[in-house]
Amino acid sequence: MAVSKVSLVVVMIIALLYTVALPSAHAQSTAPAPAPASDGTTIDQGVAYVLMLVALVLTYLIHPLDA
Repeated sequence: MAVSKVSLVVVMIIALLYTVALPSAHAQSTAPAPAPASDGTTIDQGVAYVLMLVALVLTYLIHPLDA
């Protein structure tokens, strides 16, 4: 029983090594990464929308306390 467990571990290690090594043997050079699609204005606009939503929620939470 112990021999079969050891051989199974050896086979699994060899399979893992082949899985890691073989794709790199057939690798091709990759194309350069494309240029960014935005110049940061999209991120700024997203942050602005989140801040406006937070302000709106806070307004509705604080408003009932005034009544």
